[in-house]
Amino acid sequence: MYVKDTIAAISTPVGEGGVGIVRVSGDRSKEIAERIFTGKNSGGMKSHRFYYGEIKDPASGSVLDEAMVVLMLAPKTYTREDVLEIQCHGGYVLVSRILELVLRQGARLAEPGEFTKRAFLNGRIDLVQAEAVIDVIRGKTDAAVALAQHQREGLLSRKIQETKDDIIHALALIEAFLDFPEEDLEFAENSEITGHIKRAIEKAEKLIDGFNEGRVLREGVSVLIAGKPNVGKSSLLNTLLKEKRAIVTSVPGTTRDVIEEVVNIDGLPVKMLDTAGIRATEDVVELEGVKLALERIALADLVLLVLDVSRPLDDEDNLIIDAVRASNVIVVMNKSDLDVVMEIPEQLKNRARVEISTLTGAGIRALREMIFKKFVHEKAIDGREFVVLSQARHRDALMKTKDYLNTFLDNFNSGVNLEIVALDLRAALGALGEITGETTPDDILNHIFGRFCIGK
Repeated sequence: MYVKDTIAAISTPVGEGGVGIVRVSGDRSKEIAERIFTGKNSGGMKSHRFYYGEIKDPASGSVLDEAMVVLMLAPKTYTREDVLEIQCHGGYVLVSRILELVLRQGARLAEPGEFTKRAFLNGRIDLVQAEAVIDVIRGKTDAAVALAQHQREGLLSRKIQETKDDIIHALALIEAFLDFPEEDLEFAENSEITGHIKRAIEKAEKLIDGFNEGRVLREGVSVLIAGKPNVGKSSLLNTLLKEKRAIVTSVPGTTRDVIEEVVNIDGLPVKMLDTAGIRATEDVVELEGVKLALERIALADLVLLVLDVSRPLDDEDNLIIDAVRASNVIVVMNKSDLDVVMEIPEQLKNRARVEISTLTGAGIRALREMIFKKFVHEKAIDGREFVVLSQARHRDALMKTKDYLNTFLDNFNSGVNLEIVALDLRAALGALGEITGETTPDDILNHIFGRFCIGK
């Protein structure tokens, strides 16, 4: 629950801009609008209509700015409360002065995410949709934003509800028998009850299986470029970025530190890491770069092992091949525009590999596709029929749901008292309720909405 007072905040980013927005929500929104706004046309303000006029301080009569103002009366608003939005010129000082004026009229400064939190508490959206709002704002690629928009529109919530429906049907059959034993009701077939639960488990598993794809679309992945000096690592980074970011020369050991850049690969946010060439060296600075490269290999989601196909493998190549043996690897066979003399060693024959030329651009498209397919099923960004999780909180709750349902099946098939097995189904429903917000503890809610910016 919350105190139904009136809140206000700046909803546009700090800094200079063409337009700045001050948002107000609560019962005093209309009163505040009438006190500080003077429209160019008389006749009062109707809901959901923009009006042009001036923002004035009622105490001094001074004009702060010309503005466009819209008053939206409940319940057809973002928060399901009366909402006032003031659109003025976007200077930070000016917008702050208008916010201060609104606060002097009886509003208080909103907490981070409080507008969206009120939308959730007032039942306009569930917790999944509320979390999706921040993902829409923070999305790094079109695919990440599309995934968040699907969740904001309720597609994931409907999948959760379908899982709940199967559990509710099974629980209803059990509770009908428990509540009216004297009515001589015919108990449902065991197969009907277990059928509902098995379907619920399948639905939960399908959502859990999609978590990694949803996570990488939302958060991105790290891809490290590794290899000995002068195999084309920096050239590959520049080619993928489509700009000259790393220094490319014929002198071995040019890259001494880790260069990090983000590239969008078909909707997947990828943090590309170009590292020092791995080799034995007596150069103290280069040696530190080699050590850093070896440390980063273990942390990367994917390693692009770059080999020069125009030369036979040597001890330096074998050193890096050994270093990535436990990693997720794509073997990138560079300089394919030259005569190929390198033979693929036995330990790399089962690894994904692609021939490229950073000089001509051959194979780069295929490499990008391979990187994408390492992490994401094509349907994950295809449309509405494929819904994936993107929050660890949702996955953990579904894992608990699945555990409760499997425990139910074991107990039910073993003949355990029906009152006892019914508790497993109620616990499963409680775990699903944590996802949508029906049974989420207050500390979790505060953490979720605390991630929002003030004004959203």
